[in-house]
Amino acid sequence: MLDIKWMRENRDAMQKAIKDKGVNLNLNELFEIDSSVLELKKKVQELLEEKNAHAKKVASAAKDERSQLIEQGREIGSKVDQLKPKLQELEDSLQNLMWLVPNIPDPQAPLGKSEADNVEIKRWKEPPKFSFKPLDHVQILQNQNWADLERIANVSGSRTYSLKNEMVTLEMALFQMAFDLLQSKGFTLLTVPALVREHALYGTGHFPTGRDQVYYLPNDDLYLSGTAEVPLNSLHAKEMINEADLPILYAGFSPCFRREAGSAGRDVRGLIRVHQFYKVEQYIICKNDPEESLKWHQKLLETSEEIVQALDLPYRIVDCCTGDMGTGKVRMYDVECWVPSEEKYRETHSCSSLHDWQARRTNVRYREKQGAVKFCHTLNNTAVATPRILVPFLENHQLEDGRIAIPEKLRPYIGGKETLGKKLT
Repeated sequence: MLDIKWMRENRDAMQKAIKDKGVNLNLNELFEIDSSVLELKKKVQELLEEKNAHAKKVASAAKDERSQLIEQGREIGSKVDQLKPKLQELEDSLQNLMWLVPNIPDPQAPLGKSEADNVEIKRWKEPPKFSFKPLDHVQILQNQNWADLERIANVSGSRTYSLKNEMVTLEMALFQMAFDLLQSKGFTLLTVPALVREHALYGTGHFPTGRDQVYYLPNDDLYLSGTAEVPLNSLHAKEMINEADLPILYAGFSPCFRREAGSAGRDVRGLIRVHQFYKVEQYIICKNDPEESLKWHQKLLETSEEIVQALDLPYRIVDCCTGDMGTGKVRMYDVECWVPSEEKYRETHSCSSLHDWQARRTNVRYREKQGAVKFCHTLNNTAVATPRILVPFLENHQLEDGRIAIPEKLRPYIGGKETLGKKLT
């Protein structure tokens, strides 16, 4: 959400953002309703002032004039009562359109319609060259008895999984490594629930357009969140934060749920696109300053790179185009790890800067030393998400005898082991 006053003064910039991000929003309709709201508010205010003036006249009026003045006051009040429902209807319509307003993308963000238009800006480490025919992650899991994908599907449906034995140990080790790194950088570790109220999903911008991706529990009027960003973003809703307490750095761990509606037939094999997963999310609330936001955006990205490099995974970074970055983003980078079986890079981390777009939706503000009140800026990025990160991890580190090599920096979290699994050849 943006400041409506700023939007009125920058119509061309708004129209360009709507076009560049491919947002389904009629800006003319929004401004027409906005004008009607302003006009009706003015009319109501004038009537209320007139009613108050009549009330003052009653006190000093002659006895024979009072009844007439009282009746006139009632008539004015009746007009106000007739206008209020119409005003509320218009304000609701305006709010529904304001939820759809996109953020203004950074001028340096590449223009484009989809991920095909994203721009690669960095690569780290060359993909491995195997002296044997490498297996995909599903074959590795099956050979080592590290997962149950068929039985669990009978219990929980398609796109579910159950990790077993050393794979559970590996998953926990990845999280612990991420926790230690984030804590050393000043992040506050939090476990947060996946259950959230509707307003939290509006707060991040997942609603109103992303309802088809979210599981709903009607008996409880609660939703299952697809990322810890959702509860973290509303943790300080309606608060006035002390400037001295900024920035706030959170590392939120939670189970995550996504319906993956519309992705039928895509990435259905194994662990790539599942309905339930676990994630450590980096989330930052900082001062309303583009330079401050830029600094933290780079630090979030660097932290994710540290994690992926510690896992010794070949990766690239792409600068996401306007059509792929999402409605609320100012700038977004994806970290994509190499998946040997597909001979392609796949997104494992998504690093976003949203300026005050989310804070306006959740009303998170701070007061500057000079006294001015401003909306905060928010940013987020993945630290570790499983099971997706396991796909490139297993495939890149497989050995010819079937075992998995453990990178040196991960070994302290897995009992010092250099490999996982048993020799199969």
